[in-house]
Amino acid sequence: MSKLSKQTLEKLKEQRDKLNARIQQKEARLKSSERKKDTRKKIMVGSYYLYQANEKDKIESLKSIMDKYLTRDSDRKLFELPELSSASSSD
Repeated sequence: MSKLSKQTLEKLKEQRDKLNARIQQKEARLKSSERKKDTRKKIMVGSYYLYQANEKDKIESLKSIMDKYLTRDSDRKLFELPELSSASSSD
């Protein structure tokens, strides 16, 4: 292979690498944006249900639902629910 074609090949590979890096950056930004939108939706839906539970005096009903759903003690604490680890150790 001639020196000129080796240089051309190296230049093309360098361009490809830069383009791949730009593609990865764009994909990461898009993924991050989608995660943020999803999180925002969850917050809004949760806010709505909390509002409804407070308005209709159904907080205890909501806590009962959350008691069955939540598995992390730190999340359960937000609803003043007993820790699962202590509940299972008392059996």
